[in-house]
Amino acid sequence: MKTHGVHGFYPVVDDVRWVRRFLPLGVRTIQLRIKEQPESEVRRQIREALAITADYDDCQMIVNDYWREAIQEGAAWLHLGQEDWAGADRAAIRAAGIKLGISTHSPEELTNALDAKPDYVALGPIYETTLKKMPWSPQGLDRIGEWKTRFGGPLVAIGGITLERAPAVLAAGADSIAVVSDVLRAPDPDGRVRVWLDLFREAAGRA
Repeated sequence: MKTHGVHGFYPVVDDVRWVRRFLPLGVRTIQLRIKEQPESEVRRQIREALAITADYDDCQMIVNDYWREAIQEGAAWLHLGQEDWAGADRAAIRAAGIKLGISTHSPEELTNALDAKPDYVALGPIYETTLKKMPWSPQGLDRIGEWKTRFGGPLVAIGGITLERAPAVLAAGADSIAVVSDVLRAPDPDGRVRVWLDLFREAAGRA
């Protein structure tokens, strides 16, 4: 399953080592979300991740937050939160031709995101998540349909989504599911990735 360049299964990882590990399994969209690292390390990881993805056809490596580094390293995709988008050089991002995803957690944030004309919108948290403290209540499944109606483009669901919850999230209208803990904290991350990929292949076959 793929929508406008974003594939259905969308792992979010905190280190380039996961990029190297997951792409050979069949992952074709992955977000590199680096936290609390010096700029030199951020650049190194982005550069390495882009080099890895270059070896795979139709593969999207999405840089989280670091829009300056994404531009300078030649990334094709960027994901920003609301505050990051508000403080970014929007003209520079558009001039670089980078495709953009934006996080949303409320109707007001969706309105802000739509003004940016993003290539996809992320909605979350769908369920309660223990990954980090969230100021927002879980969105629930009904809001997925609301977002699809308002946006009309590719919608990524994120937050507390496990493999067991995924079918309901897809049935509610999500095009893609961003996954963090369910894969990275699994006893067998590689095996978990393979099962996620199988789920999306089955969903694509039914579409």
